[in-house]
Parts: sequence; C-alpha cells; structure tokens
Amino acid sequence: MRIGELSARTGASRRSLRYYEQQGLLVSTRSPSGQRCYDDGHVQRVALVQSFLVAGMSSRTIAQMVPCMTEPNMDRAREALTAMNQERNRLSSTIDSLTAARAALDHLINVNREFLANVADD
Repeated sequence: MRIGELSARTGASRRSLRYYEQQGLLVSTRSPSGQRCYDDGHVQRVALVQSFLVAGMSSRTIAQMVPCMTEPNMDRAREALTAMNQERNRLSSTIDSLTAARAALDHLINVNREFLANVADD
C-alpha cells in the first residue's frame, strides 16, 4: 500500500508517517518509481507508535525500542529493555497520579451532589 492508504487505515497524517520514517520509527520499502510502499505490518507498527506517543513517550525513546521489535540481538535487547523499563516506571507513576486525581475529583463531585440535594430539599 502507498502512504495515502496507510494514512487512511491508521488515522495518521502523511506528514506524521514521514516524520516516523525520519525518526526511524517506521521503515518503508520503495517502488521502482521511488514511492513509499507499506504492508499490513506497518499498520500495526503505526498503531503501536501512536499509542506510545499518546502515552507521552518521546520519539527518541521509541526509536531505542524499535530495533528490538524488528531484529533483536543481545545489545539491542539490553538497550531496549532499559528504555522499556524506564518508560514503564514513568507510566506507572503517571497512572498512580491520575488515579489519585480522579479519586479527589470523585470526592468533590459527591460533596457537591450532596450539597445540591440538601439545598433542593429546603
């Protein structure tokens, strides 16, 4: 498939797909005329890259993990594992903070509901 179809299938803009290639997050083959060519595996890779970016990972960090996803070897696996563990710890901390914020918000929502219910009864 060409870049337009990959864009349509993933929701990523053509510009984003080109950026992913520049950063080493995605590798395409080229047709004889020089056009980028992708396969179904690229759809999955783009979805993975997008989920990592949404989670706050930098493209540099994702690029450290990419070689382990495609052609792992001992050195790549060690480097990728270090990056993955750091990101997992960061995500866990963020999740804990978000959970605490949601609990505080739930408490405030309940306080305000009770207040409004009491005012309506008067």
